Parts: sequence; C-alpha cells; structure tokens
Amino acid sequence: MSPEVLRPALEAGLADLRLPLDEDRRIALLQHLALVAKWNRVYNLTALREPQQMLTQHLLDCLAAVVPLKRYLQERGGQLRLLDVGSGAGFPGVVWAIACGPALSVVCVDAVAKKAAFVSQVVAELGLDNLRSLHARAELLPGPCDLIASRAFATLGDFVQCTRQALAPAGVWLAMKGRPPHDERLALPTDIEVFDEETLVVPGLAAQRCLVWLRPKVAF
Repeated sequence: MSPEVLRPALEAGLADLRLPLDEDRRIALLQHLALVAKWNRVYNLTALREPQQMLTQHLLDCLAAVVPLKRYLQERGGQLRLLDVGSGAGFPGVVWAIACGPALSVVCVDAVAKKAAFVSQVVAELGLDNLRSLHARAELLPGPCDLIASRAFATLGDFVQCTRQALAPAGVWLAMKGRPPHDERLALPTDIEVFDEETLVVPGLAAQRCLVWLRPKVAF
C-alpha cells in the first residue's frame, strides 16, 4: 500500500480534529499505517484488512485523543514518559509518539513477541528517537512512568491494578474506551479515582469513544 493513497483522508481527519501536524509527522503516520498493512499479511497484527478501515478505526481513533493529551503535556511541562500497555501494532503508542514529538517519550509494551518486534521495526524504519518497544507482561512493566495508557486493554480496575507498580508518584492513567465505562468505574479500587472523562469524536466513525483519566487518591 502506498502511503499517499490515504493522505486525503488523513488530512480531512486532521482538519476535523483541529489537530495541526507538520508534513514530516503526517508522512510518518502514513508510513506507520503502510507498515501495519504490509506486516499484517503475515503476522495478523489487526483483524482489519482494508487500509481505509485501519485509518479510521485505528489511526484517527488514536489521533482523536491527541488534543487532550497535548493539553496535559503542556500543563505538566518538560518531557514526560508514557507507557502504552498492550500496544499491539502501536495504537496508540506509535501514533502519539509521532504526533506529540519530543514532549513525549513512549514505551510500547506487548506480551506478544511478534507485535513488539513490529513496533521495533517501526522505530528503526521511521527513526523515532522518542519511541521504543518492549516485549513484556503488564505485571513486569518498567517504571516510574508519568502516564500509563491503554486502548481496549482491560477493565479499568484490571488496568490500574496490573500497572500501578510502574506509575510515578504524580503519575496518571489514561484509558481509551468505547462507551463511558460506568460499571467499571464503580468497580475501581477504593484508592483510585477518575478525575476526568472526555468524549472523543472520531472522524468517519459512528461509534462512541471516550478518554478516561485516573489517578491515585491523595491521602489527607
């Protein structure tokens, strides 16, 4: 698949998201998607097969969270370290590393070796200095990390429980979800709180999406 085939759809999606990205970052996003399509024929990285579906349901879906993520990065200042748990083909970790640039240092983690190997190949081919890949289980994640992210990885409770040892003292979790996870929120550990939940609108996708922000409760 030629990356340029999807350029008009990507540019339209970025316009809808009000997310300005320079030419180098747009090229890198399209190259990542082309690599996913290429490797997918052998390694089954995603159940989606059509490039346009991949762009809408994976790439634009992840880009929809970049505006709130950049806002948080600006508020915190400096380079922050993000751990993407169950990254698969690099959604959202690779996408966020490209879109956010040096302000974000990303580690993509997956328990499946072929998926971790794919992200390593993306790092090498695209020359992404702020991204690395790690083959590991969630319970053995390296820390401390300022942000720990997941996309359709597990329930909120399981997500925070299996990664909390890697969270920095002032760190936060962010979970990409479909419908607002009301039942999952009720089942969270008592020392964890949701401090924000943002609705995400993905261009071309008629489905609910939200971004859930969590942190440990402050003891008084």
